[in-house]
Amino acid sequence: MILLATFIWGTAFLAQKDGGQIGAFTFNGIRFLIGGLFLLPVIYVLDRLRRRSAGKASAKDRDNEDRNDISVTGGEPKTDSGSDLGWNRTVLTGGLICGSVLFIASSLQQYGVLYTSIGKTGFITATYAVIVPVLSLFLGKKVHLRTWIAVVIGMIGLYLLSMFGESFLISYGDRFVIGCAFGFAVQILLIDHFSPKVDPVKLACIEFLTIGIISIPFMFIFESPNIPDIIDVLPSLLYASILSSGVAYTLQAVGQKYAEPTQAALMMCLESVFSLLTGMIVLGERMTLNEYIGAALIFTAVVMTQLPDRKKKDPAGSADPLK
Repeated sequence: MILLATFIWGTAFLAQKDGGQIGAFTFNGIRFLIGGLFLLPVIYVLDRLRRRSAGKASAKDRDNEDRNDISVTGGEPKTDSGSDLGWNRTVLTGGLICGSVLFIASSLQQYGVLYTSIGKTGFITATYAVIVPVLSLFLGKKVHLRTWIAVVIGMIGLYLLSMFGESFLISYGDRFVIGCAFGFAVQILLIDHFSPKVDPVKLACIEFLTIGIISIPFMFIFESPNIPDIIDVLPSLLYASILSSGVAYTLQAVGQKYAEPTQAALMMCLESVFSLLTGMIVLGERMTLNEYIGAALIFTAVVMTQLPDRKKKDPAGSADPLK
């Protein structure tokens, strides 16, 4: 499930590049509104399955009590312990905050992918996995020596991947994508704070709807959305919204229940590889030798940050990117 989600995220850069021609705010606004609305029936189904599972567990407990000849005297049956999984203030607050940060990150990424290659966008975006532990220092978390080594390797890789010709300047599009990587890193830390307290799919739903709503005024101020242009890129919009935002996120949420955090994180590192292969196969994109070396170094750095600690399991891992 996680591998399929990663494949969808990696190939979604192609949809972003094609659909982004209608404008970054227009594309993201429509994309995330559709993604958020798509999650509503998914949430309904998951809630029904959760209630049914809780009901079966309660019935089994009552049967066990009967077998042990324990009398039950009119007490209220146990409810689902996950009462915090509803539409409460925490999930609304978390969704609004995370959505606001993700609006900035996704807007930067959408602008960046229009001015640089899909492969470079994928690998530069993946540096969020290196940025997250560094930002964690400000939250009082310990950063291992291996992580600092990964940061150095990642910075060298980023420089090789992004430098512009012989002028040694970061290209215009790469600057947006580097900014988006920092935005995603902040969003991941916020998700790490809120997700243990709420239903992650409900959190994503509010997050997506927040991005879509915030995008609307920017769409009309800075862009000129029109129906014919939107219809022309509708396949790309639907792929990015339903598959990348809706289906892939659900696959990740369900898949991580059955996989170790480190295994999940390592599989999600392949997103950048899928983006590179997509650009090469579909668009015929090619990179220079320096750029390939830089991409390899970034991938190495990302994998290093996700390797488990020998003394304890990897904590919350570095989840999605929400395309």
